[in-house]
Amino acid sequence: MEDFKLDIMIGKGPAARSVRLDLPKFTVIGATTRTGALSAPLRDRFGLIHRLEFYKPAEITQIIVRAANILGSKIHPEAAELLSTRARLTPRIANRLLKRVRDYADVNGDGIIDVPTTKAALALLEIDELGLDPGDRNLLISIIDNYGSNPVGLNTIAALTGDEATTIEDFYEPYLLQIGFIERTPRGRRVTGKGYKHVGRSGSEIQEKLV
Repeated sequence: MEDFKLDIMIGKGPAARSVRLDLPKFTVIGATTRTGALSAPLRDRFGLIHRLEFYKPAEITQIIVRAANILGSKIHPEAAELLSTRARLTPRIANRLLKRVRDYADVNGDGIIDVPTTKAALALLEIDELGLDPGDRNLLISIIDNYGSNPVGLNTIAALTGDEATTIEDFYEPYLLQIGFIERTPRGRRVTGKGYKHVGRSGSEIQEKLV
């Protein structure tokens, strides 16, 4: 990258030859969620390496208000703040929820997104106060009801929920780990006390079922 040249192989076998192309000066910007998967020589060629932090609720609120203006929808500040608490601190989720709440407001109200309309739409979508959807809660309940506080493997969780292991690992698990509802152990995944409390389960109740 630092030489601003590109080597291309033309042909195959003994007749193959290498052609070097000179490139105009450019800036390379890379983004990945798996820094460790990059080879050290490639990673070290980047002059600056930064780690992006999660958005803050106030920033998600600003994103929601801006998106509502683009959509031509009127949203109350309190409703935008409420939506920001259900968006998992992720702009794309905030925008998705905003569009569904906007649809609900258009069909069941006057098109204005206020707090009662937002709460009703989120209840219809079954999005709880922490942004968990039915799939998240089903994963927690399946582990608790079948294994209690014992660790369970990823493939077993996939069989319990009917989801692919990669879906659980890439879609459900990161946020549940972030908010402390599950933890990884050498023997598998385990639901924490916070997870038990959120889905309305108690440890003693589960132990009685398992016995």
